[in-house]
Amino acid sequence: MTKPFVAILMGSDSDLPTMQSTIEILKSFDIRCEVKVTSAHRTPAATHAYVTDAEARGCKVFICAAGLAAHLAGAVAGITTRPIIGVPIDCGPLQGHDALLSTVMMPAGVPVATVAIGSAGAKNAAYLAAQMLAIADDELAVKVKENRAENARAVIAKDAALQVKLASL
Repeated sequence: MTKPFVAILMGSDSDLPTMQSTIEILKSFDIRCEVKVTSAHRTPAATHAYVTDAEARGCKVFICAAGLAAHLAGAVAGITTRPIIGVPIDCGPLQGHDALLSTVMMPAGVPVATVAIGSAGAKNAAYLAAQMLAIADDELAVKVKENRAENARAVIAKDAALQVKLASL
């Protein structure tokens, strides 16, 4: 049996700079991912074909990034019952607020987990996907917990350095 993977779908190749951190974080957890540019509006048949195929090949989570009208996550959620994480891209005249509303406002019964606009959301999408996969993977669960502990230690170290700096003022 092949190891589960995460599919990262982007509405445009211009979304890649934002989504690069998603790829890097997934790789840091040794989570295989596939990245594809596909559009809910311009290539709906290709989007449907990819999602159906990816699910059959072992995709367990879909991360969908799009800006402006941002219907990609919702379109994918209409195709599969696998978890969908939507990342609103910060672009256009509303700087991603339109994408946020398009991604988060799903009808009951067709959920999309929606993260923050832009780079913070791209990172959190990877962490959330790792947590989802860790439910059924004890080794990955340990990695996720270790990562969270490393982040906590980094905050504590930065605070200690700040306290030293403040004491000398």
